[in-house]
Amino acid sequence: MHAMVVGGGVAGAASAIALRKAGVEVTVVEAYEEPGGEVGSFLSLAGNGLRALGALGCAEAVAGRGFEVPRQRMWGSSGKLLGDVPRGRLSGDPLNSVTLMRGHLVEELRAAAVRAGAEIVTGRRFEPGPAGADVGGADLVVGADGIWSVTRRTLDRAAPEPRYAGIYTVSGVSERVPGGVAAEPGVFNMVFARNGAFIFIAGPGREVWWSAQVSSPDEPADTSLESLKELYRSEGSASAVLASAVRLHRPTLHHVLAEVPVWQDGRTVLVGDAAHPVGAGQGASMAVEDAVVLARAIREEGAVDAALARYERERRARVARLARAASANRDAKTAGPVGRRINDLVMPVFFRHFYEKATGWLYSDDLSGALGPR
Repeated sequence: MHAMVVGGGVAGAASAIALRKAGVEVTVVEAYEEPGGEVGSFLSLAGNGLRALGALGCAEAVAGRGFEVPRQRMWGSSGKLLGDVPRGRLSGDPLNSVTLMRGHLVEELRAAAVRAGAEIVTGRRFEPGPAGADVGGADLVVGADGIWSVTRRTLDRAAPEPRYAGIYTVSGVSERVPGGVAAEPGVFNMVFARNGAFIFIAGPGREVWWSAQVSSPDEPADTSLESLKELYRSEGSASAVLASAVRLHRPTLHHVLAEVPVWQDGRTVLVGDAAHPVGAGQGASMAVEDAVVLARAIREEGAVDAALARYERERRARVARLARAASANRDAKTAGPVGRRINDLVMPVFFRHFYEKATGWLYSDDLSGALGPR
């Protein structure tokens, strides 16, 4: 069996590794010459994503490119601590969340895909033909081409299109300076600020990695550091981090996508953001999970059409549940003055009494042995 994987980012590279483990010949077609390297901002892999990487044999290498983050603290705009919980895991789970640069994750996965025997063709865009057309002789086409997926539109001309979510992100790096913000190593801090969430974490050396997720009904005209300083001038920790900024990453607009009705047609299938851009810090983890579940279905079902139907059955409910959680997460980040006051009252109770139960279904999923010997 031969598979063409469209897209060489996290979802595409993970799919290539997983399919090779299932005995499939793989060609990855990537539009960009170099999707890895020093591009983009940082991301986190929760316990479920790290265990899925374990099924690919990549968990240790990926973890080595980042650093562990055992705790997450949520703060109100007034500086009130709203919650202090395990980051991306349940309490008692020894597998800590890992934070690293997105480009470094892609680098590790692409290198592993090449070692596994996948062919990676860069600088080539996927050119879909009419339904049923030959696609390089591939028995299987995996659409891992992100939220603006060409493969999704090929599967279904009426597929939903992404729309601006009312949030944009500017991220960057600051220096830890005397008298600056107290960024405790191993703690992911999220401030529910007046103009959107602000995230900061102690990075390597004296760095502080940060991400300003700004609530804005319209796409921004100004994403400069000075504009961010003005937006977050009332939040002490955010203001202190921005005051010592030394580097900015390229701004990103957040988009949402309505539920995609067509995931597969018996030969072509969507994975990652092409099918479900969930957010909530789970984008990369969900993409790796998709890859593992797809490859397991291919290996165990044999026939492509049966495998794709099984993959869709196994993934839809989990992804839909996460999408609902991500929507609530986004609403909390964009809450107005009244919403922020309600959050300040409700969130401490939630994190103290209900957090473990609310997230157990997500973090307890374990795919680490999914592609082991039959």
